[in-house]
Amino acid sequence: MVEGFITGLHRSPYHGFSVEFAEHRHYNPGESTRHIDWKLYGKTDKLFIKRFEEETNLRAHLIIDTSSSMLFPFSEKRVQSKLFFSVYAAAALIRLIRQQRDAVGLTLFSSEIELTTTPKLSEVHHQYLIGELTRLLEKSEKADPKENLNRVTHAAETIHQMAELFHKRSLVILFTDMLDEGNPEELFSALRHFRYNKHEVILFHVRDRQLEEKFDYPARPHRFVDMETGQSLRINPAEIRKAYQERIQSYFSEVKLRCGQYDIDFVEADIREDFREVLLPFLIRRQKLF
Repeated sequence: MVEGFITGLHRSPYHGFSVEFAEHRHYNPGESTRHIDWKLYGKTDKLFIKRFEEETNLRAHLIIDTSSSMLFPFSEKRVQSKLFFSVYAAAALIRLIRQQRDAVGLTLFSSEIELTTTPKLSEVHHQYLIGELTRLLEKSEKADPKENLNRVTHAAETIHQMAELFHKRSLVILFTDMLDEGNPEELFSALRHFRYNKHEVILFHVRDRQLEEKFDYPARPHRFVDMETGQSLRINPAEIRKAYQERIQSYFSEVKLRCGQYDIDFVEADIREDFREVLLPFLIRRQKLF
């Protein structure tokens, strides 16, 4: 099953045939003669096939939104945060990508690019990426909500910068809640920038469906605080639930529609599900596409 995941994720229109020689083996009658070593045949009068070890032919960039809104739901300890979910899912994909001998890099961003690495295959680089993800988790677990306010997402501007940084065609995997203080059109334009530069894009739309979409709060007054701006509003959720649901569902539907228009692979990721329950159907579906 794991091999199926890898095959599905690995196939890409950007793959070349860059290989290096590994060893010889005897030719079996009926096989293709494409890789027969004719020079060796001239010396030994025997047919041998050249075996190759595939070099890296796919570069993957995993991008994680680390803005304050990704810490939601901060106070609900029984539920993993959007950032927690993203880190675990990214670590699993790093493992799969490296297992298939492809290069992977990591980028973290909020209002600016906080970390970016060149995709590499080495074990040292792999351990470095896992270390950075671990530090990110530890930092989020120890964070004070008040101290983490004002980590505003300027996703559109930052994604434009990343699109210019990634010079070679790559597989770009983005984890974000798509909550940006700017104009949504600017965010969609930034995603199109990746596609314009010939990158293959997978967008994991990370959200808490129960609270952020269904607005399933008890029918009593609550104080809602914007985790990025610090602005607060005291209101009874029951009074605005219907209007809120209509508006947020309209926005989420627009995100999904635009991704389809721009040929971006869109994945709905509910943080109340285990990350494996989200990755499993996605990877199986992706395998069937190729």
